[in-house]
Amino acid sequence: MGKVSVLVVDDAPFIRDLVKKGLRDHFPGLQIEEAVNGRKAQQFLARQAVDLILCDWEMPELSGIELLTWCREQDSLKTTPFIMVTSRGDKDNVVQAIQAGVSDFIGKPFSNDQLVSKVKKALSRAGKLEALAAQAPQRSLVGSMPNDSLAALTGGKADVVRPAAPAAARPAQPTAAQPAAAAAPAARSGAKGQQGQLRLPAANLPCVIKALSLKEALLVVKRGTPLPQVLESAVLDLEEDSDVARLNGYLHAVAALEPKPDSEWLQLTFRFVDRDPQKLDYLSRLIARGSTQKHYVPGA
Repeated sequence: MGKVSVLVVDDAPFIRDLVKKGLRDHFPGLQIEEAVNGRKAQQFLARQAVDLILCDWEMPELSGIELLTWCREQDSLKTTPFIMVTSRGDKDNVVQAIQAGVSDFIGKPFSNDQLVSKVKKALSRAGKLEALAAQAPQRSLVGSMPNDSLAALTGGKADVVRPAAPAAARPAQPTAAQPAAAAAPAARSGAKGQQGQLRLPAANLPCVIKALSLKEALLVVKRGTPLPQVLESAVLDLEEDSDVARLNGYLHAVAALEPKPDSEWLQLTFRFVDRDPQKLDYLSRLIARGSTQKHYVPGA
């Protein structure tokens, strides 16, 4: 009997690594393959079958929805579970994917628990979960404990907020006419940056872009519970001309905006992971428009 296998398709190495780590931690007998975009996945699937496909939607060369449509046209892939991993939650996108034959969705950003639950459900429906358990009898696939990338690196000491340097003046208190997330950067720079929404696995946070480059964005958010975590996957939603740009990434750094541990405002460094030319073009246009500080140096 061959090993139960899954193909992970995403143009962002960070997302692929996040998915692979979650799968290895909870499904020790699972054989994991990967592809950097839909075209590479298509070439792989043309010569080798898998038991489950986890695929991003927005990718260069061949998108996730195009790969899904192609899969359902192949006799050998008509019934293969296909989970779309996407930041697109709009009704139109959901309907489009369902009509194309998608098996399930995992919304970005996602937690390990969400990933494991969806994969377990898909493998169970396909009759592969018992076979996978037989390949790895030393561990239970039902009672596994979560083990995310941050906990692995910090030993579980995740709720640490580092003060930002240099020290800054205390932000003005927001008024009814001023969005809460805009108050802090307005006090610091004298002008509001573009506002957006940062979607984390456990919360959605209004944010303001303090600085921007093709590599990363410096965001200001109001502190809440739970705290944003370093290495946590996230999606930055920015609205332009009634269209929403969904930029995938992860939190590279989390710091207090004021030099004290109970700072009301947080400064987040959000690293982009997309390789999609359309998203890079959007960022280029946003930078060129001068809606954020132009002197920002990535990694400084």
